[in-house]
Amino acid sequence: MTPLLELGPEKRRLLWIASFIFLLFSLLVAQFYHIQILEGKKWATQAQKQHFFLVKEPFMRGNFYSNPYIKKAHPPDPQKFVMDVPKFHLYVDPESIPVSLKDEVAQQLTTRLTLAPPESLILRQQLDKTSRSRKLATWLDEETHRSLLHWWRGYARQHKVSRNALFFVKDYQRSYPFGKLLGQVLHTVQNQKDEVTNQALPTGGLELYFNSYLQGKQGKRRLLRSPRNALETGEVIAYPEHGADIYLTINAYLQAIVEEELAKGVKKSKAKGGWVGMMEPRTGEILALAQYPSFYPPDYQAYFNDPALIENTKVKAVTDATEPGSVFKPFTVALALKANQQLRQKGERELFSPEEKIPTSNGRFPGRSKPITDTSLHYYLNMDMAMQKSSNIYMGRLAERIVARMGNEWYRRQLQLFGFGQKTHIELPAESPGVLPTPGKLHPNGALEWSVPTPFSLAMGHNIQVTTLQLLRAYAVLANGGFLVQPTLVRQIIKKDAQGQQEVLLDHLSPERLKAFPRVLDEEIVNRVLRAMRYVTKPGGTATKADVPGYTEVGKTSTPKKIVNGLYSETKYCPVFGGFTPVKDPAFILVVMIDEPEYGYIPGIGKNHHGGNCTADVFREIAKRSLAYLGIPPDDPYGYPYGDPRRDANKTVWMKETRELQEIYNKWNKVVQTK
Repeated sequence: MTPLLELGPEKRRLLWIASFIFLLFSLLVAQFYHIQILEGKKWATQAQKQHFFLVKEPFMRGNFYSNPYIKKAHPPDPQKFVMDVPKFHLYVDPESIPVSLKDEVAQQLTTRLTLAPPESLILRQQLDKTSRSRKLATWLDEETHRSLLHWWRGYARQHKVSRNALFFVKDYQRSYPFGKLLGQVLHTVQNQKDEVTNQALPTGGLELYFNSYLQGKQGKRRLLRSPRNALETGEVIAYPEHGADIYLTINAYLQAIVEEELAKGVKKSKAKGGWVGMMEPRTGEILALAQYPSFYPPDYQAYFNDPALIENTKVKAVTDATEPGSVFKPFTVALALKANQQLRQKGERELFSPEEKIPTSNGRFPGRSKPITDTSLHYYLNMDMAMQKSSNIYMGRLAERIVARMGNEWYRRQLQLFGFGQKTHIELPAESPGVLPTPGKLHPNGALEWSVPTPFSLAMGHNIQVTTLQLLRAYAVLANGGFLVQPTLVRQIIKKDAQGQQEVLLDHLSPERLKAFPRVLDEEIVNRVLRAMRYVTKPGGTATKADVPGYTEVGKTSTPKKIVNGLYSETKYCPVFGGFTPVKDPAFILVVMIDEPEYGYIPGIGKNHHGGNCTADVFREIAKRSLAYLGIPPDDPYGYPYGDPRRDANKTVWMKETRELQEIYNKWNKVVQTK
């Protein structure tokens, strides 16, 4: 081999050049190996970023469905109270649009989106951002989406611009097919979603309570930056997971009836507002929960920004506890009968007899500086008369005997069995437990919650605060034969997977749920209380306007004063009516509350603010329309108003008993009056 030094200068130069080229080639191969093999994934990802970009594939939040099954014959398909509808957000890739075209693109978008000058300026500024993705417009409907697509396809082709320089991200927005119906219960979600998770932000109601069920999980879609790539195409690389659907107990038609009649009643009585609860007595299913003035969810910002309107966003049947007044009296009677039962079992003398002639002209009770009064003077009453006339003094006498024989603790414990002083745990936020005084417990001001006169106040529905929902549950005990039900707004919660398979996440339809309801009153006691309550809506009772034509009903009115600044108001009332129909196998329970009806006497009608007027009317009208919708046949075919050809006073249910009771009442009180 010829030594390198022996080669001529020309050959040595060529050899050095060849060696250098070989070294460079080796380095190139090594770098190629490093890039293509060792860092292949890294640079492939970088390349994809230049040509592809990811957009979020939205999920649908769960829907709320109406309950069609309350109408047993041929129930319709479930209807949606709330659902998600597709909307579109418009984005721009500013770097894909030539500078020379940006003014024209901004002007076209301003015109097509009908933007105001300030909005137009902001849009133009977005086109100058150093970014690959800027949001230009939100919540565009399908028609606007199609119109913009049609324009942009032609424009991008003509000017050789990437068709995905403008692109849309699909999203879903809450929609309300029934408008303001059930607004306070449903509530809504804010317009802006969580920027990280894309989850909706609830404003209250069922949306807030069931937020964890309603939420979904967003997916991903990959789009290509290319003049030839269609704007609406792209590969879904992670499918979204939709939220669970909630099937409510509330029936849309019954809800509409209740809302309409409540609004009429509030306007007729010139009241501040009102609310109504309707419940199935055996299952605790809430069939309607209405409030007036109403709340329209899409306008939530206007309500929350106005102190005068924010009250209308609450579900007052759940959040507001008030003194119930005389609607509480059936429970006073029930406890007296229960005390009788327990005393009999011990072989002791009973507290009283329902037929007993009890003096009621003297309203003085131990511990009270002021006597208890009745709206009319009655010298003697029995239990049926006392319920019919709504006697405060009679109820006070029963409470006096209960405490003397059974004690304060027994009295309070029995009231607790009806659910008073406790939350119902309905599926809504901010529920009030109400107030039930406790013996030995002090108020914040140092006074005893339960003093000597407390039982007499409780007997007529004073010194206690309850919600409308608590009253519904307590009246259900009388309607279903003695069981304390668990109120609920939900029948089932169901989640579907990508293949359409269903998973039941919550089920309130199981027989085991109904079997778990505790009995708190014997049926014998319930029947005796109902017998007394049947006189209330008949001639001589305080709620004749609640008599439902063609049907039997039981109920009780009250006209409690509102507490203002710690004192009872003399002009502000919150009248209530609670009852159900038909008496046997009730279709529903109704509790109607009117908030601050106009105070005063109306000739030919009576005191406008009395429960026997404003709330009894609403009860009757709701019951009439609801029974007709449900297809329940009349159980009192002769019980119609005067002037109706179907009326027959001799055949009307409970009229014979009413006349007999009136004769006894006249005899007892007439003798005294003529002395």
